[in-house]
Amino acid sequence: MTVTRFAPSPTGNLHLGHAYSALYSERVAKDNGGKFLLRIEDIDYTRCRPEYIKGIYNDLEWLGIIWESDVVIQSSRLDLYKDVANKLNAMGLLYPCFCTRKDIAKSTERTASNGDAIYSGKCLHLTEEKIAEKKSKGLPYSLRLNSKRAEEETGKLFWNDQLSGIHEVNFDSLGDVVLVRKDIGTSYHLAVTLDDDFQDVTCVTRGIDLYESTHIHRILQSLLELNVPEWSHHKLIKGSDGNKYSKSDKSLTLSELRESGVSAKEIRKELGF
Repeated sequence: MTVTRFAPSPTGNLHLGHAYSALYSERVAKDNGGKFLLRIEDIDYTRCRPEYIKGIYNDLEWLGIIWESDVVIQSSRLDLYKDVANKLNAMGLLYPCFCTRKDIAKSTERTASNGDAIYSGKCLHLTEEKIAEKKSKGLPYSLRLNSKRAEEETGKLFWNDQLSGIHEVNFDSLGDVVLVRKDIGTSYHLAVTLDDDFQDVTCVTRGIDLYESTHIHRILQSLLELNVPEWSHHKLIKGSDGNKYSKSDKSLTLSELRESGVSAKEIRKELGF
């Protein structure tokens, strides 16, 4: 049975890009006699708001989307994420990084295909004495995955996308990514990998902009001996300017479209559903 999920972050109101992703995920589940799940990814307490969670439910109901009754709320699972991070740390797979955003910007020598800066690995070479010194000063730090160490642990890995086929994991595609943020105690990569396993997701449906992240998630699945789903990275819906819809650029939201008189049927038709 195919199990898919839609997992928005309540950091703003949903837009047409979210609507496409939710409808796409629901269709994949329905076409395969499966289940469509909803997850609220609210680990970033600095940006998430309760009113946006309510808005997510309202928008999905308006679109006519039906999800399984058990909704996973990530903020209720923080202790689990912490325990798993401690396990990875005990395995020697994580290292503390004291770099600030400014430090990383100055030291970046390359970027990922999505434009994100790839960490140079500066803190990987800190001695135990230097790490202890920085910690004694109360300097905040994140925990990064040592990608070379992870590759030694797992060997070659592969993952399958239903739309683009089989891919070999590139352990260096995103460099040594942060698995525990200094401000929230976990990360997107760690939380979603654990939650997809917990919810028995068999097909991870999401936008092509998250393609690179799949390499990291497949590595974590191997290190933690989790179930391995398939993926389906769908196209991105773009505005008239050719750019993808985004919360950060204040793209027209579903609630605004609804208030302007646009019907859910019209939205579904426009998006191909």
